[in-house]
Amino acid sequence: MIGQLINLFKIRIGVVMTITAVVAMVVTPGDAVPAWQVAVLALTILMASSSAGAFNQYYERDYDRLMERTRNRPFVTGEFSSSNPVWLSTILLLLVVGIAAAAYTLNGIAALFIFLGAFFYAIVYTVWLKRRTWINIIIGGASGSFAVLAGAAVVDPNLGPIPIILAMVLFLWTPPHFWSLAIAKHKDYEAAGVPMLPVVKGDRAAAKAILWNAILLASVSVLPFFYGLGWLYLAGALLGGGYFVYRSILLVQNTTPKMAMRNFFASLVQLVSLLFFAVLDVVAI
Repeated sequence: MIGQLINLFKIRIGVVMTITAVVAMVVTPGDAVPAWQVAVLALTILMASSSAGAFNQYYERDYDRLMERTRNRPFVTGEFSSSNPVWLSTILLLLVVGIAAAAYTLNGIAALFIFLGAFFYAIVYTVWLKRRTWINIIIGGASGSFAVLAGAAVVDPNLGPIPIILAMVLFLWTPPHFWSLAIAKHKDYEAAGVPMLPVVKGDRAAAKAILWNAILLASVSVLPFFYGLGWLYLAGALLGGGYFVYRSILLVQNTTPKMAMRNFFASLVQLVSLLFFAVLDVVAI
């Protein structure tokens, strides 16, 4: 039961979004944020992300049964009944309470960004774009960027260059991260009729798109160094970005599911490296 709830609310994605928001808050210039506000930010981001993740599974339950990697989700297996109104009520309540708590205890701008993150994932990506066009994850990927902006807005609602650039980094990170998974799970997406880039354009074309996107991502990720972050951050950006570009080159040379999954994990290495060294850079000053 606990495992299925973690699955339903996509807690792992929520944790990643929460970490990016907190890191953005830490590296944004301004007054120190009280610990209780950090806790509120983390909790409200997690609540909004969980709401969007659960709605994604509720809305896509008929398609999830067609894909091997999603056919064990609780709405597919029947462990949770989609006809039970408590689920939609819970999903909506999570979002409303999270946004209201953020607006009341943080500020309206942070609350707006938290809402937009959930809206882009649940409505823009899941409902409007995912079944219609291969650019679905490009636009829908903005969801992660709003988490960064929400964290920064807690410190300073008048966003400076560092959080805006980091939001751009998350925006550029999402497509190659997800396209790598889509290459590895090509048959799944094809069977479900989801027009992901590898399905529409082919795996090799998708691998080339991943490489160019990884190069752009690595280039943009170094820019905060020129706006106040230090050498430790730059080292993390170069190491993580360089590794992701390297793995992407290998993927172009050998476009197999195994190499695609390695590239998927390389994208995680890039993001974790960037976030870790960003915090380390600020703490070390």
